[in-house]
Amino acid sequence: MNSIRAIQELNKRELENGVSTEASWHADYRDTAYIYIGGLPFELSEGDIITIFSQFGEPTYINLVRDKETGKSRGFAFLKYEDQRSTDLAVDNLGGTVIMGRTLKVDHTRYKKKDDQPDEGVDLTEEAKQIEEDGDEGRRKRRRTSESEEARPMLKEEQELARLIQEHDEEDPMKAFLVQEKKEEVALALTRVKDGKRPEKSHKHRHHHRSRREKDEDEVEGSRHSSYRKERWERKRSRSRETSPVDAGSSSRRKRQDGDDRAEEYKSRRRSPRRDSWERDTTRQRRRDDSRNDYHRRSRRDS
Repeated sequence: MNSIRAIQELNKRELENGVSTEASWHADYRDTAYIYIGGLPFELSEGDIITIFSQFGEPTYINLVRDKETGKSRGFAFLKYEDQRSTDLAVDNLGGTVIMGRTLKVDHTRYKKKDDQPDEGVDLTEEAKQIEEDGDEGRRKRRRTSESEEARPMLKEEQELARLIQEHDEEDPMKAFLVQEKKEEVALALTRVKDGKRPEKSHKHRHHHRSRREKDEDEVEGSRHSSYRKERWERKRSRSRETSPVDAGSSSRRKRQDGDDRAEEYKSRRRSPRRDSWERDTTRQRRRDDSRNDYHRRSRRDS
């Protein structure tokens, strides 16, 4: 904290006296582009530190010191800028800044990598080159794929998608859904083309594409069925003519008798239990009356 106050007092005094950059205390560190960053929150990573300090210049190297056993941050780091003048801005502007409850201490330093120990820092220039190479390779791949796509003809699904995007009404709320659905169809068609499979043909209206031979065979088969039905009808008609009037009458009587039997059976099925008990009681009463009448007739005859 004392060093932070001392740096702030030096900067304030130089501003009041109008000291030039060549006579500033920063000139003592023109030979180094490294800065020391202390008081870092333990949750910050290298990417977070680069994001904070890149507003004053382009960082080219960072070494966030970590515990060798646990791998957690120890709260301080060393950072190098591409331009040495960026170190002056970082020291003057970020020293004393409070981040996540901790006060940063930023100062110049002459950092040297130890030869006997492996360097645990990150060289950002090499990563930038790698990213640039990957980007160039990706652009070359995209260019090759685009050239190959331009060489092949557009699929039917792709043509429908382009037509849908251009001609469909923009105010239709279903346009986004239809476009997404058509994109899925295009993706499936492209995978089929890449796999060497032909797009699936529609099976609708299959009868429109039948050969002439198949049509002729169907016509012959239909004429056979019609002639067979006609022969059956002729045989039935001849049999009805050959039947005699007597046979016809007997057959009609049999039909009527069968109809009566079915009607009686239907009536017997429809009888309810109450009706059956009533009929039984009526039959018993009739028998009693008949026996009583017989008794009176015999008594009269005997007298």
